[in-house]
Amino acid sequence: MTIAKNTVCLWFEKDAEAAARFYAETFPDSAVNAVHRAPSDYPSGKAGDVLTVDFTVCGIPCMGLNGGPAFRQSEAFSFQIATDTQAETDRYWNAIINNGGQASACGWCKDKWGLSWQITPRTLTEAMAAGGAEAKRAFEAMMEMTKIDVAAIDAARRG
Repeated sequence: MTIAKNTVCLWFEKDAEAAARFYAETFPDSAVNAVHRAPSDYPSGKAGDVLTVDFTVCGIPCMGLNGGPAFRQSEAFSFQIATDTQAETDRYWNAIINNGGQASACGWCKDKWGLSWQITPRTLTEAMAAGGAEAKRAFEAMMEMTKIDVAAIDAARRG
């Protein structure tokens, strides 16, 4: 077993395993790698409860910690998923929203565990990198969106 030098640790109240399994089913290059149970009782659980889950999301090593209700997810941390097409954007967006999540603005949404996701078509990222008038038009178009509309961003890029 190789332990990554850097792992993203995500605090869950009690559903780290369910969240990790959802992410593994939804995103490419994702998997649940190990489930670890508590060797004894702890403040928010009992011996034998799932304590941590080692998983990967789009190639990024993560650990889910069932730490109880003391801390909540916030928009201060999010996964940004780059997409190539509207169909791919729709697939990830709909998977999150239709599984108890909620839409936000500008391509952001939250899953049912409170974790924030940015479902971001590459055309938007490319427009921002281009700078100038192209970036301004794409940015202004994005500011009016909930889920990103690839065709609308492409039209804004062209002017």
